[in-house]
Amino acid sequence: MVAARRKGLFIPSLCFAEGAVHKASCMVCVVKYTTNGQILPSCTTYPEEGMQIETESEEIRTIRKLSLELLLSDHRADCEAPCVLVCPEGLDVEKVLKYYDLAQYADAYRLISKTFALPEIGCDTCKAPCEKACRRGTVDCAVSIRAIIKEVVGMDEHASKEFTQREVGALSNQFQSKLGRFTASERERLKSITTPSRCLHCACEGMEKCKLRMLATSAGIKRPRYALSSKLPAMLKQHVNGRIWFEQAKCIKCGLCVYNSQNGFTFNDRGFGMQVVLPGENASHINETLTKLCPTGALYLQK
Repeated sequence: MVAARRKGLFIPSLCFAEGAVHKASCMVCVVKYTTNGQILPSCTTYPEEGMQIETESEEIRTIRKLSLELLLSDHRADCEAPCVLVCPEGLDVEKVLKYYDLAQYADAYRLISKTFALPEIGCDTCKAPCEKACRRGTVDCAVSIRAIIKEVVGMDEHASKEFTQREVGALSNQFQSKLGRFTASERERLKSITTPSRCLHCACEGMEKCKLRMLATSAGIKRPRYALSSKLPAMLKQHVNGRIWFEQAKCIKCGLCVYNSQNGFTFNDRGFGMQVVLPGENASHINETLTKLCPTGALYLQK
């Protein structure tokens, strides 16, 4: 029996957040009313005396998984950068390039040293699948990843600084979202990215705490089942304020940012064309606590 709350039947492990009201996201937390066989979204269904609710069955798990797969078809993003997924040594290439672009060479060096027995670098004999998989290569020319790694390793001095590295070996068991091919207009826009490495930094900033990814992984989903339905521009980042950024293509329209902000985010249009937008004049009303409600990396704090 599911615990009854004032706002409805609630399953914390399956609801994106208490108070979620968007129909698509609610279907992730469906339960079955055994009296009449009705399938209900648990977080918006008011409990009644004597209700008999089925929360775990093959039928319920199948519906939840289908709901997740449909949500994922509207989520245009890479969880991990392609260069990371194909590196035979398991190096977090994208993070190395991020440190490089921030001129944090000591951090880049230490990350490389956790993978290679320096001064030997595995890149010397590697066929560079990272450069072949580089999304920048589909825009103009791939990032010279091996040359940058050699440049960092060849630097004379590196400050000692400890940091925790993610376990890259676990990636094979996690769901991997894909943002699909760039359109001609997207390629033109992305050409303007001129970081020192030229990296697009396509890995998702919110992947560590992404509830959508966690649920997809727990449901045994490793790749999207359906083709992407989203036509929103990939990797178009809107600066909200401070460290807060919004990427509309990653939004699954759960509505949590809309219903939990005043004069902030809002819905635009209806039906399949509905989008979550943030009018420019409302950006100053958004605070960092709102980013904790986002179940994906659509609304995040830049690290």
